[in-house]
Amino acid sequence: MVNPVARTDPASPIYSMPILNADKARNVIVIKRGQGAGFSGIENALFFLDQTRMLYGDGQAAVSELIHAIKEI
Repeated sequence: MVNPVARTDPASPIYSMPILNADKARNVIVIKRGQGAGFSGIENALFFLDQTRMLYGDGQAAVSELIHAIKEI
């Protein structure tokens, strides 16, 4: 779980679930197939933070492309 609502909103159905502190990172890249809701069916607040960038596509292909691009720098 990376949705910070799990830590902050007692009214949320995901409240108190284990969470990775991705929202505390300087930069976050989220790879997602589309813009639909995830497994929990609620919006992920992480996606709307200033330090988050969205990359839409197949996860494995997107990571391969990122690695290739970084190696060329």
